[in-house]
Order: sequence, then structure tokens, then C-alpha cells
Amino acid sequence: MEFQVIGMRGDAPFDEMVNHFTSMGGDVVLMDPDMVAGKDHILSAATHAERAFSEGTNRSKTVLTEIILYAAWERQISKALAKMKPKEGRNEYVALLIDIDDPRLDAIGMTRDDSLIDATDLKAERLGLKKGAVSYEDQAIENVALVELLKN
Repeated sequence: MEFQVIGMRGDAPFDEMVNHFTSMGGDVVLMDPDMVAGKDHILSAATHAERAFSEGTNRSKTVLTEIILYAAWERQISKALAKMKPKEGRNEYVALLIDIDDPRLDAIGMTRDDSLIDATDLKAERLGLKKGAVSYEDQAIENVALVELLKN
């Protein structure tokens, strides 16, 4: 699997975005930008989820749900989905594209804005990350890795 993390803005309905990306032969996980602390946070979640499936240690039925579980650093799938789900009416998303080279966002009226991926002080506060010697993104990656321990 090849992963790409992008930020995007626009008024396309959720289902239309999912259909757009899956029609290209790939997959997508759409997330609330407020719950994303940098590109490596999401790439780490994707890598862990992929490995969980290859090793048979996955908790969910699909790799997409497993990615959300890791990205949310939650043990329960329902909590992870609630935490990572894009908020109604915000029209801002972080998308993990799987096996999609060119997202062709203009086809669905979306514009790319990778600043939505960045770890900020406000996001860190919402996610329970602390300002200090370890960057917010590195703390998020550590939390993704801790999901392995929570699964046991």
C-alpha cells in the first residue's frame, strides 16, 4: 500500500469524496483536522494498521478502521471513530489516500490545504499533548505505538 496525507477544504459531501477516491481504484480515510498532529502521525497509524493485518493482530475487520483506531490511539473502535470523524459543517478534512497518485480534487470542488495537517498548540491541547522537548508530532507517533500495548 502507498500512503499520502493531504489536507483539503470544500463543500463536497462526505460520500461524494469517498466515491471519488474509490473510483480511482484506491481508498481514503477522511479525518477531522483537529485530531491530526502532523503527517507522520497519520503515516505511522497507517503503517501500524498495515502491520497488524499482516501479523493477524488487527482488532477491526478492515484496514481503514484499523488505521482510525491507531490514529485516535484508542482501544475501542466506536471511540476512535467518534474522535476522528470529520465534524459536520466544517468542510475541512485530512485525507489519508491509499494507492492514489493524483487526488484530482478539482473534480469534486475541493482545494488542497496541507496546513490542516500541521500540529498546532490548539490541536495539541485537544489531544492531550504537552509543549516541551518532544514535538507534538513525535508525541502523537508515540501514542500510535502505544496502541499495540493497549490491544493486549
